[in-house]
Amino acid sequence: MNKKVTKAIIPAAGLGTRFLPATKAMPKEMLPILNKPTIEYIVEEAVASGIEDILIVTGKGKRAIEDHFDNNFELEDNLLKKGKFELLKEVRASSRVEIHYIRQKEPKGLGHAIWTARKFIGNEPFAVLLGDDIVRSKEPCLKQLIGKYDEMQSSIIGVQTVPGDQTYRYGIIEPTQNDGRCYEVRNFIEKPVPGTAPSNLAIMGRYILTPEIFRYLEKQEIGAGGEVQLTDAIQKLNKVQNVYAYDFEGKRYDVGEMIGFIRTTIEFALENEEYKSEVEEIMIELLKIKSMVKIL
Repeated sequence: MNKKVTKAIIPAAGLGTRFLPATKAMPKEMLPILNKPTIEYIVEEAVASGIEDILIVTGKGKRAIEDHFDNNFELEDNLLKKGKFELLKEVRASSRVEIHYIRQKEPKGLGHAIWTARKFIGNEPFAVLLGDDIVRSKEPCLKQLIGKYDEMQSSIIGVQTVPGDQTYRYGIIEPTQNDGRCYEVRNFIEKPVPGTAPSNLAIMGRYILTPEIFRYLEKQEIGAGGEVQLTDAIQKLNKVQNVYAYDFEGKRYDVGEMIGFIRTTIEFALENEEYKSEVEEIMIELLKIKSMVKIL
């Protein structure tokens, strides 16, 4: 009997150094896009994709994540008494998800973070969603991958095309052939040296993995950046059972670095009926000021 994907891991133990000093005391996953923490977008995608149990891998100083997804009776009661029912509904939504936590005691990399979840996963296929990528699509990105897994019964890695001069920032696949959006893969390469990438198809923070991946993560082999890399373990798994790549539909937002975070915030604001007109006015005003400064 084929096993369904019902569990997901969200690694959230990183130090968030790109957003210092803001992340000295606040987890980067709690930085908001408008009025919602980035990690909530990820959790919502998992739930919309049919995931029943989520494990968030945290680290030191990440307690705010647990607090966010917990009940806050005092706040809820205050909103109820003031008749702020829509806001109450939003607050309660984040505490109605079945979420578990485990701490990554040492910052040894993504591969190690996934390995810490092995007992939670057991002998089941599972999903991994990285918090640096928000994906907006008609069908949730993870749901697309789960659908492909149900068809193939093999690990599926989410990919999208990136500019050639940006391949060194990502895990890159070397495809052999494809059937529509699904690719067979010869090699998975973590952050190839500039100019050496075998394709422009980059791994984009969404994975469906079989439990056999833990055999390779258990070895704790050090890879790029002096860390245990998930991509390296996937490459080893691919040698014994097919690991496919799927070019998912949807727009990916990189919220793991400052410019991407700013761009995402602006774009989401411009699509929000409550903020759209005022944000447009601010942008026009700033552009006028900038033009006047150039003239002077």
